[in-house]
Amino acid sequence: MKRKITTYGGYFEAFMATLKEKEQEKIQYGLLLLKTQDRLPKKFVKLIRNGLYELRTEYNGNIYRVFFIFDNDQIVVLFNGFQKKMQKTPPSEIEKALKIKEAYYEDK
Repeated sequence: MKRKITTYGGYFEAFMATLKEKEQEKIQYGLLLLKTQDRLPKKFVKLIRNGLYELRTEYNGNIYRVFFIFDNDQIVVLFNGFQKKMQKTPPSEIEKALKIKEAYYEDK
């Protein structure tokens, strides 16, 4: 399996720019798995709702999430990311990702 990974709207790049090099490397490793593996354990990828997924990364006691969708099964489109500071994923982050998803499909 070889998926193509792309981004939309500059949100992912803006998020990555806020991270330290080691944190970026850890997220890039998760993206590499997403690109090359047929199936990933729930530890790495979780369906949120309405076709929106989160890539889950943990590094140095910090938890990071990047929202994405599958488009035509072979393309992964990355949206916004954030550092998770509480037990549940903040609803505001999910809503933001769903709005980005809508905009993506309108632009497509």
